[in-house]
Amino acid sequence: MMSGIVKLRIINLAGAIIFTVYGLLIGALPVAIVNGFICVVDIYYLYDIFKAKEYFKVLEVMHDSEYLHYFLNFHEREIKKYMPTFSFKGNDDSIVFFILRNSIPAGLICAKKNSDESLFVELDFVIPGYRDLKIGKYVYQNIFSKKKIKKLYSNPGNAKHDSYLQKMGFVKTELNTKPIFCLEIE
Repeated sequence: MMSGIVKLRIINLAGAIIFTVYGLLIGALPVAIVNGFICVVDIYYLYDIFKAKEYFKVLEVMHDSEYLHYFLNFHEREIKKYMPTFSFKGNDDSIVFFILRNSIPAGLICAKKNSDESLFVELDFVIPGYRDLKIGKYVYQNIFSKKKIKKLYSNPGNAKHDSYLQKMGFVKTELNTKPIFCLEIE
């Protein structure tokens, strides 16, 4: 039932540790041995996950890209779950880019220019299986500062999306009595 493999491994590791200790305390050696083995396997794969080098690439596309519209249509239900009010209306002021993670189009950012130094992020979406905050950290710590953007704005979404924005450094505020998130980039 878990969507993230890291969370699954950590929870599985905690359970295996508990059952290893339990097996040792009650003298059930087979329970302790099997769960001890599960601990070793979980630690090995967690180490492997955290040690792995990942490659990110930003691929900017035009607002009328055929692949962009296919991607948005394909993931529409999932996007609406996090950003219920999102509707893409791209134009020449739109900045749209895919974030490739190990050459897989794992994320999408759709934004509009407010000024030369600020953008309004209409959509920050990552496909399931890649929602471990690495893409968000990569984008917000590297990409926008290179583009000389000093402020980013984003609408609130559902509670999970709002929590994600806060983890990325956005602060909830108001603009014209409307709630909005703002990130100042150094």
